[in-house]
Amino acid sequence: MGDKKKIVVQTSVKDESLIELRRQQIIEAGVKLFKEKGFHRATTREIAKAAGFSIGTLYEYIRTKEDVLYLVCDHIYNKVTECLSEISTKKGTIEELEKAIRQYFLLIDRMVDEFTVMYQETKSLPKQAMQYVLSKELEMVSLFEKILHNCVKSGEISLTDREIYLAANHLVVQGQSWAFRKWAFHKKYTIEDFIETQIKLFFSGILHFQEK
Repeated sequence: MGDKKKIVVQTSVKDESLIELRRQQIIEAGVKLFKEKGFHRATTREIAKAAGFSIGTLYEYIRTKEDVLYLVCDHIYNKVTECLSEISTKKGTIEELEKAIRQYFLLIDRMVDEFTVMYQETKSLPKQAMQYVLSKELEMVSLFEKILHNCVKSGEISLTDREIYLAANHLVVQGQSWAFRKWAFHKKYTIEDFIETQIKLFFSGILHFQEK
């Protein structure tokens, strides 16, 4: 989907460790302000102040306000990949699939603000960056596809490739629904209740589907 080439946010700083530190501060400040004020109303000067440095320093690490939103989106997908990539390389078992679902849902619980901001404000990204973000979304789906394919190979479940693709998308969206609907879910569920119920419904659906 679109150009998957890595988009590089320009910086004039050479120290990689300093870039990582400052950009993490920028991401945290951007998420806070975008959630409070929205992308268009928040200013780069406000982001710099919230991050704890001057506007001049901010522009050493990014070039535009869109760069901040792009960094937020990229940060989310890096965390998801980090969370699931190790599991997706192992032999397919139901236990590993459940572990992957649990880790992914817990990550979303820790990053509710980031996920909310990303989906509310991604439309503000330039076309190339939006294409990259959408491609990363599909890469996240593919991580669950790999785990499900491993479960099929090991005989744990029986699904076609098309069914695996839909199931993987379902897991990604159901996890993200905790971010968008937490205001309603938290009245009836803790995150642990939510995870256990979603896992139960997911596997009940697969078993019911296989019996047809």
